[in-house]
Amino acid sequence: MATKANPKTTLTISSKNYSSWSLRGWLLAKFAGLPFTERMVAPDDADARAEILLLSSSILVPCLEHEGIKIWDTLAIGEYLNEVKPRAGLLPADRAARAHCRAICGEMHSGFSALRSALPMNLKGHFPKFRIWSRAAADIERITTIWRECFKTYGGPFLFGERGMADAMYAPVATRFLTYDVVLDDACQAYCNQIMAMPEMKIWVEAARAEPEDIDELEVEF
Repeated sequence: MATKANPKTTLTISSKNYSSWSLRGWLLAKFAGLPFTERMVAPDDADARAEILLLSSSILVPCLEHEGIKIWDTLAIGEYLNEVKPRAGLLPADRAARAHCRAICGEMHSGFSALRSALPMNLKGHFPKFRIWSRAAADIERITTIWRECFKTYGGPFLFGERGMADAMYAPVATRFLTYDVVLDDACQAYCNQIMAMPEMKIWVEAARAEPEDIDELEVEF
């Protein structure tokens, strides 16, 4: 009797230039080593645009469909991939480190709203001497504190030693720091450089820069 083939694995994402959540889901799947086909939602789609502009918590992107299972929340995607690809090391093996990883991923998932709105992801943009408002500055200080604590505890070069779920969650922040010329200490700057040097990030950034669409609301002028 023939074995029925598994349905094709797809990851639905939107703009590679602007959508930080799409980047997180895409990196998680890449880190897990799960082959998938990209399904793009155009930035001019009403729901995708609302998600990018932080006007709604759209469930359209990212959305992973694997073996008939549909997962649309980024943290849920990460946890699911950790189950189906446990050897990929998305979460640390040590229980205490794993708890720490989940905590900082959850903080990224639900927090830092001032940073998100004041410094939107824009890989094609570069805004030197960008004025950072106090609430966004507080978010930056909290994020860099998280990073430094991880480096001190786990030794780097990634947040928990080897790259994993936490790095996928914080990768869009590294792009923001570069886009808006955020001044960082040496350790945090080295981490941003490490993130941007990953082969996966280079592929993503190249595709982002090739996107023809611009979203005027995210093209910062000052």
